[in-house]
Amino acid sequence: MDIIKALLKEMEQEAETTRKMLSIIPNDKYSWQPHPKSMTIEQLSNHIAELPSWVSMTLTTDELDFAKIPYTPAGISNTAGVLELFEKSFVGGKAELEKATEAELEKPWVLRNGDYIISTSTKAETIRMAFCQTVHHRAQLGVFLRLLDVAIPGSYGPSADEDSSAFKA
Repeated sequence: MDIIKALLKEMEQEAETTRKMLSIIPNDKYSWQPHPKSMTIEQLSNHIAELPSWVSMTLTTDELDFAKIPYTPAGISNTAGVLELFEKSFVGGKAELEKATEAELEKPWVLRNGDYIISTSTKAETIRMAFCQTVHHRAQLGVFLRLLDVAIPGSYGPSADEDSSAFKA
């Protein structure tokens, strides 16, 4: 399996799990945060929904400089809107990845804030980092929702809220 096929497969699999998690956010909890240093559910869910767009950004640019392009949050505070943003980001990222070449994936990509270099990686490594960020932040969202007594769907198998009898002795 070539790297593009592998990345597309992973992107599809993680999107399925991400959709499940984003779809269970109660509309009345978007301003909630578990701690003052934590993001609100709105900030976290919007970030998760935008992450697939990092695939297209990585493939169509050579860097992101926060000093030149400051981050502007989407500010969506309802589940339908977050899911819509996620689907738009996913479709765009997937389309760019489908037309990419392995040679493009080997090119460097830089994340910076002015003269401060945050990271330099290949475009393939940057795409994988975006996937890892999705998993990381999705897990954060799961903890937030668990604290709100929302039943959590399984990610890589059943969750404690789903039928897990197959795992019992």
